[in-house]
Amino acid sequence: MLEKISEALRTNASLTGIGIMLLTGGAGALLLRRRRREAWPLLGLLALLVFNFILSRNFFSIVERDGAYYGTPINLLNQGSEVMLLAIGLTLVVAVRGIDLSVGSVMALSGAICVILMKDGQYPPLLAALVSLAVAGSVGLFNGALVTLLNIQPIIATLISMVGARGVAMLITHAEPVTHADATFAFIGNGHLVGLPFSMLLVAVVFVVAALLSRKTALGLFMEAIGDNERASRLAGVGDRRIKLWLYGFSGLCAGIAGLVAASYISTADPDRVGRLRELDAIFAVVIGGTALTGGRFYLGGTLIGALLIQTLSVTMYSQHVPSEIEPMPKAGVMLLSCLLISEESRRRLIALFGGKRWQ
Repeated sequence: MLEKISEALRTNASLTGIGIMLLTGGAGALLLRRRRREAWPLLGLLALLVFNFILSRNFFSIVERDGAYYGTPINLLNQGSEVMLLAIGLTLVVAVRGIDLSVGSVMALSGAICVILMKDGQYPPLLAALVSLAVAGSVGLFNGALVTLLNIQPIIATLISMVGARGVAMLITHAEPVTHADATFAFIGNGHLVGLPFSMLLVAVVFVVAALLSRKTALGLFMEAIGDNERASRLAGVGDRRIKLWLYGFSGLCAGIAGLVAASYISTADPDRVGRLRELDAIFAVVIGGTALTGGRFYLGGTLIGALLIQTLSVTMYSQHVPSEIEPMPKAGVMLLSCLLISEESRRRLIALFGGKRWQ
């Protein structure tokens, strides 16, 4: 064990590793001082980074090759982009007291449609991608229509789409993985721009669009009003049904983009495995990021941190050779701890238990 720690410290004690640790810790301390809810998932991420700094060799190594950067930190961003995309759209849906369980299946459907159109239909990659995104957005609008027009509970409405979308993906691929060899399409999940993964550019664009719409326009105020009290917001003249409809459509679109990234990254449209249980990771990212499932206030920045925390945890367990059959157990434990830290009530009780009057 001592030899393992010594080797890990030797490989991680670089300017990059120390810089990442200081940046994460400094940002966490600043947010904590300002009493921002995003501080807690960021401090959880810092704890994982410290663990890997001590026990995982070459965890912070970044190398430059042919104008692109590679290494575990870059892989965390690239592989975590799928959950980030799903979680951004899901955050806006949760803000209005909704839920979208279909995002993982929409991922599989989007990737399957794009690859089938390119391979069998001889569509150019751009056109195939646009068609698949249109279908993904339509599934989201369908979810929104079930919720707003037919008053079906969101969990039931999206569960219907969850089963149906994956079923369609299985149907058009004959329940078999379909490979592709298009270099242009492969660039989405494997290409680099300005040295960084292209998938992170997609995340940045989607995040900026969502942030501008929800923080620089009245939409964000309307969303929080609907999440806090839907009936009162409707009486005040807020078009809650129309807003919900388009938010579900946006969630479907985000899932479609994530599906393109996934199919491009593994060069395969796998209707069974792509997106499997990704909806749970996205929900965890939203909750860990500080957005309550009861609606109201939402935190897009915290959602990205939560998604990165989940991806870092997965990579950590892989690097520590944790058997796949027990992998969900530590994952659930870390998520539970993060949610307890976010909860003001649990923090108050912990302070009373361990600190008593000295901390009050």
